[in-house]
Amino acid sequence: MTDFMSHFSSIPEPRIERCRRHELMDIIFLSICAVLCGAEGWEEIEDFGHARLDWLKRYFPYEQGIPKHDTIARVLSRLDPTALQNSFISWVNAASQLTDGEVVAIDGKTVRRSFQTGNRKSAIHMVSAWACQNNMVLGQRKVNEKSNEITAIPALLELLELKGCIVTIDAMGCQTAIAETIIKQGADYVLALKGNQGDLSEEVEQLFKYEGDTGLKEQTVKDVGSGHGRIETRRCRQIEINKKWLTLSERWPKLKTIIEIEATRDCGNKCTFEKRYYISSLALDAKKAGDAVRSHWAVENKLHWVLDVTFREDESRIRRGHGAEVMSTLRRLTLNLLKMNTTSKASLKRKRKIAAMDEKLLTELIAGN
Repeated sequence: MTDFMSHFSSIPEPRIERCRRHELMDIIFLSICAVLCGAEGWEEIEDFGHARLDWLKRYFPYEQGIPKHDTIARVLSRLDPTALQNSFISWVNAASQLTDGEVVAIDGKTVRRSFQTGNRKSAIHMVSAWACQNNMVLGQRKVNEKSNEITAIPALLELLELKGCIVTIDAMGCQTAIAETIIKQGADYVLALKGNQGDLSEEVEQLFKYEGDTGLKEQTVKDVGSGHGRIETRRCRQIEINKKWLTLSERWPKLKTIIEIEATRDCGNKCTFEKRYYISSLALDAKKAGDAVRSHWAVENKLHWVLDVTFREDESRIRRGHGAEVMSTLRRLTLNLLKMNTTSKASLKRKRKIAAMDEKLLTELIAGN
């Protein structure tokens, strides 16, 4: 517990000294535990504190008792969200170790009800890094209101320990600067290719049409999966490229291969077919490339879907100051704690409810067991 909270001790105090009745670490620890047990707002964090005060005092003094929900809201809404996110990343780096070949999926999600009509403040958009094998959020960054994911992704990548990993990003992140940042971090990339890279996209499509006449090395793998009443057939083709046949390749650092994914889905009487293209720094290995592309969707299924359904993030009406961004980080932090726990086989939703009632499980969760 001391190691866990030590990563958050560097967060700057947002209050002036004469206004500090409750210690900052008391409030942060209370909020983490409350969100872990299902709290979704300031009042519920206060309610949890009163119900579990004796347990909380095992770790922090709480000499002034549990703060009012207005105090909790005021303090958390004024926290430096970047400092909190850096502390979160520091804890993740200490608590986990990524293996070579780990797929790290980068994707963004909007907290839909965090907008403010009165002062024309848009809903916040957070970019997260998801370790697909470890099932953990590695970090996140907020996209600036007058910007997009292209500026937030490099800032996030620079904070992560990615050596030996494979970073996958959708078409928005198919930018030379982002590819360069990934290579500098010692990782490989698989970037989706669409119309935002018009000339490059056309060249790649043409290469796959006429690859038999180019003499370039190619590998193809095919797999068939079924579930939920549908059958999906996927074929991954990967071609090793050179400057002669892909003239724009020199703009992309360590670009080695291009990838084509053909997916056919049969569901009853309905059949759909699509092709997707990617550029990559991976060497020729169609199975590895296909697995990386398929793993990317874990960020939608195991992170964004869980945040919406289990944590009800899109329903949150927290908007004050930095409150929405801070709560977004706390949800991802507690999601990691829930995923790390192996003593309980319950679903994430049940784990949160059990932890609210059972101090033993709550202790195990907060300790990262």
